Amino acid sequence: MADSTTRIRHARPDDLPALTEIYNHYVANTAVTFDTSPFNAEERLPWFSQFSPGSRHQLLVIGDDEALLGYACSTRLRPKPAYETSVEVSIYLRPDATGKGLGKQLYAALFAGLSRQDLHRCYGIVTLPNDASIALHKSFGFGEVAQLNQVGRKFDRYWDTLWMEKPLD
Repeated sequence: MADSTTRIRHARPDDLPALTEIYNHYVANTAVTFDTSPFNAEERLPWFSQFSPGSRHQLLVIGDDEALLGYACSTRLRPKPAYETSVEVSIYLRPDATGKGLGKQLYAALFAGLSRQDLHRCYGIVTLPNDASIALHKSFGFGEVAQLNQVGRKFDRYWDTLWMEKPLD
């Protein structure tokens, strides 16, 4: 569990290098994201620019006095206008920050903020296997809705994804 110095807040532009470093760990070492090449902070600016406190698309960070430990965000599910009331949620923690309850704290804060928005559904897309992510999503009321088989290729193999859904209204 996090100690009293751990705080959750909306991301700021000066967080972008740390956010990029956290994400790049997963790009380079895991299949939880289907990006295949690491980014620099400047390349992540378009991603960062989609977020705004008090909107459907939020980016929250968790950190202590020394460093950012992770982030959770809500992004557009699909680009067409009829999808506007649905978002995809994601969470990434520094490898040394996993298993300490920080993900639950981040998601709780994110869903509290999203509950005040005109949103109907949240979707989590989990690369399989990932029991920890499935358990985290289920603990917040997500249900399994679809499995896409061999939908992404990374590290010279094909990966399945599990789509999970959470009603918001």
